[in-house]
Amino acid sequence: MAKIIVFTDLHIVPEGKTIIGLDPYERLLAGVEHALRMHPNADRIVCTGDLTNRGDAVSYGRLKEILDRSHVPVRLLIGNHDERETFAQCFPDTPLDPKGFVQSAEDLGDWRMIYLDTLNAPPYVFPEAYSGYLCDSRMAWLEAQLAAAGDRKVAIFMHHPPHDIGFPGMDEIKLKNGAAFYDLIGRFGNVRHIVAGHVHRTISGAHRGVAYSVFKSPCHQQPMNLDSHDLSLSVDEPAAYGILLTTPYGMIVHTEDYQIAVANAQSDQDALGAGADAAE
Repeated sequence: MAKIIVFTDLHIVPEGKTIIGLDPYERLLAGVEHALRMHPNADRIVCTGDLTNRGDAVSYGRLKEILDRSHVPVRLLIGNHDERETFAQCFPDTPLDPKGFVQSAEDLGDWRMIYLDTLNAPPYVFPEAYSGYLCDSRMAWLEAQLAAAGDRKVAIFMHHPPHDIGFPGMDEIKLKNGAAFYDLIGRFGNVRHIVAGHVHRTISGAHRGVAYSVFKSPCHQQPMNLDSHDLSLSVDEPAAYGILLTTPYGMIVHTEDYQIAVANAQSDQDALGAGADAAE
């Protein structure tokens, strides 16, 4: 059984900047420290895109400061708030495919992990580039990785969900060629789980018979409004990360609202202290 910690939509900004009054750096730092403390035996930390808010080198440098603290190997994906070329310069050790896309694959036990680059750029023209896309080159690379998986079960990590998830505004900027993506993986039948980000909510289900999980951000969250097309809506709700456990039969998925966990732990400690004082 492998254990994988998943962070998504980090949105790191330069020092002194915030998002809806929140500091993405401090929120992520607290999450990484919590994950390393509670899950020191994790096999990977995977960050599924929107690593920074503007794709700038300063913010990537601040992200590196946090991730350099980890004794657990880290895999980084990019999303629509990232800039591929700047990212590659700031994280030169991150594997790229032969065409320079930020995607790679590795085997953990009897599972193959495939990390996709769904950034629909360059050109970085918005709002078109908010949606995701897998060009012919990336689709061909994915096909080769699925074929090489052999008898292994496959988990795919990507930023953009490849199907609707129930938020109208986010569904308008999902993976644009999601139907072609599902046609491709359906030919092989070995994909057991898809992990995505982009939405800033905890969501799970199945599409075309394939299970999927989407996780909340360490920073700001999507409000639970299933009618709005407004992409600017953000709320301050507890930060979270995902925990994946591989099994011979499938994937076990947990989510850790680590701010709540820390607050509860402190309350328990305070209560124990108060009880000890009363006993004296």
